[in-house]
Amino acid sequence: MHPAPSIILFTTLSGLGYGLAAMLGLGLLDPSATATKAAHIVALLLIAGGLSSSTLHLGNPQRAWRAFSQWRSSWLSREGVMAVLTFIPLAVNAIASLWSGRYLLLPGILGALLCGITVYCTAMIYASLRSVQAWNTAWTPTCYLAFALAGGLTLAGLFSTFGGGEAAWLTLLAVAALVGAWGVKLRWWSRLGALEQLSTPETATGLGPIGKVRLLERPHMNGNYLTNEMGFRVARKHAAKLRRVALIVGGAVPAVLLLLTAIAGTPPGVAAILSAIAALAFFAGTLTERWLFFAEARHAVMNYYGS
Repeated sequence: MHPAPSIILFTTLSGLGYGLAAMLGLGLLDPSATATKAAHIVALLLIAGGLSSSTLHLGNPQRAWRAFSQWRSSWLSREGVMAVLTFIPLAVNAIASLWSGRYLLLPGILGALLCGITVYCTAMIYASLRSVQAWNTAWTPTCYLAFALAGGLTLAGLFSTFGGGEAAWLTLLAVAALVGAWGVKLRWWSRLGALEQLSTPETATGLGPIGKVRLLERPHMNGNYLTNEMGFRVARKHAAKLRRVALIVGGAVPAVLLLLTAIAGTPPGVAAILSAIAALAFFAGTLTERWLFFAEARHAVMNYYGS
């Protein structure tokens, strides 16, 4: 599948935003701290930026509002509806922190729950597609939720450090979440490598009982929408290298840096810098992981193009 930059940014930014918003909704940070007030703003900006970038992939962005009408059958529509609903408790909790330095339990818990549901809906847009065997698994929403949790805890630890709070326990939670997220992703990659294709030229044409199907001529001599969007292929050796890059940059580096910040006696300024670098590294690693998520997926329609 073609790894569109807008969709990669959308899933990465919104995942980080919803993860951070969920941590704020659970009351893990001091609501009166200036850094926490900034965290609320950053979370909302990440979510808004991610959702906005998703419209760049549409042929007619002005018609995006029509997606909301199909919530009974479309995970894309459900994601849009949930995204709007989630903004309400998140905004209420943010206003309470910004204006009065308070944490509101009910909007906070509701917002955290809706954040998780929205991320799940985003993941199910891909996991529900039987035509893309790599995505059609329960491991896909598990990955999305795990990465949102890891990113949220990493950013929460960063803002806690900037706020001068005791961030050691948050840091350790973030490290555990990072290990869990990349462990789930390794399991996802392992499944992908062991896949036996369900859709083949024989099953696609229904000529399997006769024998091996061989393509005589492509349906189109020139490129078209299908070949451009669903015919992207990445070499196996390049994919292996990028997997290692994603794992090291987005997993190992942030975990090591966060552990260094948790060491007793680390100066607050140094801890803040290390936390910031860890968050940036996780972001870069997640971008690589999401690029591979699309680039390594194969759509069944390519059976008709000899792929």
